[in-house]
Amino acid sequence: MSALAAVLARLRALDPQFNPAQIAATRDIYAPLVEMPDPQVCSVQRDLAYGPDERHRLDVFTPATAAPALRTVFVYVHGGGFVQGDKGAADAPFYNNVGVWAARQGYVGVNLTYRLAPTHAWPAGSADLDRAINWLIDVIADYGGDPARIVLCGQSAGAVHVAGYLAGHGRGSDAPPPLAAAVLLSGIYDLTLMHDSPLHHAYYGADRSNDAARSTLDALAATPVPCLFSVCENDPPEFQLQAARVVQARVAQRGVWPPYLYLLGHNHVSGIMQLGSGVDTLGPQLAQFIAVGPGLPA
Repeated sequence: MSALAAVLARLRALDPQFNPAQIAATRDIYAPLVEMPDPQVCSVQRDLAYGPDERHRLDVFTPATAAPALRTVFVYVHGGGFVQGDKGAADAPFYNNVGVWAARQGYVGVNLTYRLAPTHAWPAGSADLDRAINWLIDVIADYGGDPARIVLCGQSAGAVHVAGYLAGHGRGSDAPPPLAAAVLLSGIYDLTLMHDSPLHHAYYGADRSNDAARSTLDALAATPVPCLFSVCENDPPEFQLQAARVVQARVAQRGVWPPYLYLLGHNHVSGIMQLGSGVDTLGPQLAQFIAVGPGLPA
């Protein structure tokens, strides 16, 4: 059995229900497999403030090797059901693995945090991304990054906030967002299809009459920003339905299937936890999209 097959067998043996036990067991599988920052690979500047809130923090991973020009910038937005989650401390495997993966590709990697519900409700997450992107445009060249080549990637609630940013929620502008590309991993785009839940109420409120206006499906179908979407084989059913809806909307708008990844064997959190490991099925396809979709060099 190959190393990949062995890891996927362990994932499939976990509790199929998305819950804290599944998340913890998935962490245990991947924590020994992912790469931590090494000075020979990248330098890391941590907890840079992009705004006034204590959650307005980001880490920048710059490749150790010299480059003749500014680099593509890969920005990662964590999940956590709107109410928790973090970019990770210096000794945490997640999501240092994302920043190191980005540096390995020749990108400048950025991991960020944002304000959480219920203290900060809709559209705080996407408004924070607007603040962070504007900050990066101003300063990322100082870290070797090209402000004209920013790829914004989010997973789960992070993908929801990326979608909201693309839709203009909390951005205060109708102009196209200043992104070279976006990556949305296991996201929610049509709120009208979601069941009532404490997490939904925490961020969006209990009044479901706002769901249609706060959904991002139409904006994602029409955005000029090149987008890559994904869903995992063992994502919860609601995320599977969201995947189908965003594909349907993009095909209806554009007449072609959008760039899409179906991650065999993976659950809701393993898709991103695997990044940069020796059994990574996401990273190669992600790098291919960045090189071919928007056509960005490292």
